[in-house]
Amino acid sequence: MLNAEKTQYALKVMGEMFPKAHGELIYHSPFQLLIAVILSAQATDVSVNKATPALFAAFPTAEKLAAAPLDEIMTKIKTIGLYRTKSKNIKACATIIATEYDGMVPNDRKILESLPGVGRKTANVVLAEAYGVPAIAVDTHVERVSKRLRICKLDATVSEVEKTLMRKLPKEEWIKDHHRMIFFGRYHCLARNPKCDICPLLDICQDGKLRMKKRT
Repeated sequence: MLNAEKTQYALKVMGEMFPKAHGELIYHSPFQLLIAVILSAQATDVSVNKATPALFAAFPTAEKLAAAPLDEIMTKIKTIGLYRTKSKNIKACATIIATEYDGMVPNDRKILESLPGVGRKTANVVLAEAYGVPAIAVDTHVERVSKRLRICKLDATVSEVEKTLMRKLPKEEWIKDHHRMIFFGRYHCLARNPKCDICPLLDICQDGKLRMKKRT
């Protein structure tokens, strides 16, 4: 297991590799960000970004999405996985925001997590990106990188991964580190073919060392 010092070193290296790491979902308001993140569950940011321009052009606000016919919403996002369920969730979510919060996305974790289709990861993304609240959203990339580098235990739950990262990383770096880990996992430490042979973190990566040993 990497201690806090080595974990912070690993994130520093990731930052050097990806100095412009950032959220890749396209949106123009906290509400649109919330909808985009809901749609990104079990889907790629690329697929979401292909669908949301038409969705947001037609229904840019909570009020308009709440009033939209469900079949029209489905038509706009049918290229995204689980689009039927997601259509129902984003319409229901928009309805609550429009009627109970004057169309404004709440800056409150508990309220966000109570919305249809919103879990802790989605709430963390919205809080961090829209409101600058320090948070670490654990997606598949963050979880994979954390476990491969042994920042956390291999059998750690998503919640345990988040708590471990929060404990080992400075709070003021959480948002940046979250993006760094996503870029590192998305473009370098890939799920199927990680670039261990050119990885600057190989010396502290137990998983990488084992992979390289098997190749020889």
